[in-house]
Amino acid sequence: MSILRFPGLGPIVGHTTPTSCRIWIRAGDPEDQGAQLASARRSIGVIALCERNGNPIEKPDVYYFRLHREFDRTGTLNLGDEVGIVPDWDPHTRRGRSKGPATLAPATRHAAVVGTLVIDDPFADDETVTDDYLAHRLPDPDNLRSDLETLLKRDRSRCVAEFFTFPKAEAAAADELSFILGSCRYPGLLWKAKEADTIFGPLRAEAAGEVGDPKRRRAEFALMVGDQIYADMLNRHVPLGLADTFEEFQQRYLTAFGSPNMSRLLRGMPTYMILDDHEIEDNWTQDRLSKAAARRVFNIAIGAYMSYQWSHGPRSFGRRLYCTFDCGGYPFFVLDTRTQRFIDDVEDSLDDNHMLGRPSMGGEEPSQLERLLRWLVERQQQGGNLPKFVVTSSVFVPSPMSARTGRLDAPRLHEARHQMIQWMQASDSWPAFPVTRRAILRCLIDNAVQNVVFLSGDIHCSNVARMRFAGAPAAEALRAFSITSSAFYWPFFFADGDPSNYVHDSTQADQRDTFLISEAETMEYQAWNFTQDDNYCRIDVDRASASITVSPFNTEGELIRKRDWLNRPTDRLIAKLELAPW
Repeated sequence: MSILRFPGLGPIVGHTTPTSCRIWIRAGDPEDQGAQLASARRSIGVIALCERNGNPIEKPDVYYFRLHREFDRTGTLNLGDEVGIVPDWDPHTRRGRSKGPATLAPATRHAAVVGTLVIDDPFADDETVTDDYLAHRLPDPDNLRSDLETLLKRDRSRCVAEFFTFPKAEAAAADELSFILGSCRYPGLLWKAKEADTIFGPLRAEAAGEVGDPKRRRAEFALMVGDQIYADMLNRHVPLGLADTFEEFQQRYLTAFGSPNMSRLLRGMPTYMILDDHEIEDNWTQDRLSKAAARRVFNIAIGAYMSYQWSHGPRSFGRRLYCTFDCGGYPFFVLDTRTQRFIDDVEDSLDDNHMLGRPSMGGEEPSQLERLLRWLVERQQQGGNLPKFVVTSSVFVPSPMSARTGRLDAPRLHEARHQMIQWMQASDSWPAFPVTRRAILRCLIDNAVQNVVFLSGDIHCSNVARMRFAGAPAAEALRAFSITSSAFYWPFFFADGDPSNYVHDSTQADQRDTFLISEAETMEYQAWNFTQDDNYCRIDVDRASASITVSPFNTEGELIRKRDWLNRPTDRLIAKLELAPW
């Protein structure tokens, strides 16, 4: 017996292009008990494009897609590009028929209705059932069109994904681009869980252009750059609230993505995600895999992450977690700065630390770093000074005061080198990985890669920064920036994220953080507009003025302001970054 149900979680609108959109759901099956999924039940996703620009589509094609138990009954269909499972059924010929993908138009508002088909499964758990086998046993999907319409009428909020496709990629990039940036959603304990969801209400309204200046454009997508869940709600050394079973990781995702405001956001606009440490364990590095207990937690955590976050993103490099995408002609490279980072145990040296994995050797598959460097060069060659966005959950700059290069004065530097290395290792950020950092900056200088913008989260203290290069005319001409937005919700501002804990001007004697690219070339930076308020940032790119405007909003959807010594609000924390023209 089969029955069409609402999704158990979702839909989530994922990776989008001018003519496609990846839609994600998790099945709802009342026979499941937490992580114990009913082995006698199989779930299939059912989806149809139901509206275009608010107008109903008559008799839309209906598609099936897999919701695998090994991925916790989650799955996706890339509308506009995939056809899913094509049943071997035709009412006239009783033979298989082909069906093309749904048609999506660029820069157009679409809506898709999604449901779950639950069917009996007589097969053993370890037996693989192919799409072709299922295709022979599924009914004509168009016969479920009326069932999808019933779900839509019963409760639209539980089964409809709404999204704008991206603008068509022209010869030149769009004149404007807007998107939302944020990170770090602490779940909240007990009655505080509601507070953790609050900010996603105004975030969704701001992104949709429903509040503020009516002339302000809607945002194309939201970018969440890590710690969408906290597997370790307190600390990895404290067992209370520490997820170490799949059921506990599953519950973190169901709670986070199922909360009212966030679920409304996720089903209403494209959202891109990348993990950071709290999707696994605080300050995670790959060298912990040598311990059996840590390896077990990692396997569980990454399985959950791939099911709930990675799967609805771009599949740029197979099953690698990093990816690339474009919007309106503007390129983004989303780094995995967590699962491939190595901190080795060579005493008093940072040179064996690698943020993006160890370099590949002779003729092997390129490493993440090599792909990033090649991408930067190619994008400069193809698009000139067009802004290039590099997403790194860990902050590129500014450095923590505890990890700045000038923390120790020269007379004491040699004798206290061991202590300085320990401080940098503890920063859990780019200062502990100078080899990787230097390779990126070396690439920018050698290839005149202009207008690189790093997008980050992690530190529970939003800010913007401009990097300046010295030592050669080619270096001095470059412009590069960092934008940090964090946190969506972090209630412990008194214990973490104080702006005074970060370098504001790397050239100042008491903040010295000069980064040596070579014996002759250096990188300095200035950072400003620090705030610990819970926030998200709206990023507006404007080609006419060759600028990027960064506007941080609080949990009420209001622009965050500076405060004086009496805690009175003063100037708004809006930053305008001046780029090289493109």
